[in-house]
Amino acid sequence: MKKIAISTTTFGEYDRSCIKRCEDLGFEVVMNRHGRKIKPDELVELAGNAVGLIAGTEELTGEVMSKLPGLKVISRCGAGIENVNLDAAKKLGIKVFNTPDAPTLAVAELAIGLIMNLLRKINMADRGIRNGEWKKPMGNLLTGKKIGIIGFGRIGKKAAELLSGFNCQVAYYDPHVEGRASGFKKLELKELLKVSDIVSIHAAAKEELLGAEELGLMKRGSLLVNLARGGAVNEGALYENLKKGILAGAALDVFGEEPYKGALKELDNVILTPHIGSYAKEARISMECEAVDNLLNGLKEGVK
Repeated sequence: MKKIAISTTTFGEYDRSCIKRCEDLGFEVVMNRHGRKIKPDELVELAGNAVGLIAGTEELTGEVMSKLPGLKVISRCGAGIENVNLDAAKKLGIKVFNTPDAPTLAVAELAIGLIMNLLRKINMADRGIRNGEWKKPMGNLLTGKKIGIIGFGRIGKKAAELLSGFNCQVAYYDPHVEGRASGFKKLELKELLKVSDIVSIHAAAKEELLGAEELGLMKRGSLLVNLARGGAVNEGALYENLKKGILAGAALDVFGEEPYKGALKELDNVILTPHIGSYAKEARISMECEAVDNLLNGLKEGVK
């Protein structure tokens, strides 16, 4: 019996129909039972002799893939594929797919939720009551704010559409998007940082986008949201800016190292979430089904 390995920890938690579909087609399906991101040696053990892998955010290096000689298809359950060594996969004859569409709305809506939370200081008010206090922190409106979006792909555009409903002035920076996109203004990165009240990052770039210099360009009292990649923001420089009160607040769903254990946990003006951008039930089910579709189609093509 051919084997399919699934390395994401919550796959099928809300709907097992996609797993059953694989089983009905005669595949043995093995799951990650560790309850966390799988380690390289554990992945090799899990996916040994597997023809297909539905992958999470674990690193799929050339070394790991070389130890899975039967592997024909990797289907990322998620939009990003930066954790997969694509050159190595190509050399090994492994097809790689992702699910760029399914998480779009979930991530965009989370961005709006985090922005609202930062503006109205909801988390701080909640924490105060839990600590026996009855203080009413003064917040700000979202309506009319200048929003700068870094990365104007599917998620960035959807976030812009949602924010436009609040009469926000939305601009974006994305060197891969030409001219005006969907009626929104394009700016260079430095200009966008200088004029924006809120900056939301949705770029897929691997490199650091906001270091100490770039963070220093942001308006005093502005807000930063990152739902893209942990390495997009220099966490040390962000900590210093927030601690000094230069930035009023930040919300991060992604980190350079996960699970996150760094110094940002010490600050009250930071919201930290454990990489839950796609964790809306409807989006999660859609993403899992799309990942299975990609895997099965890839395996079918490999048979021809």
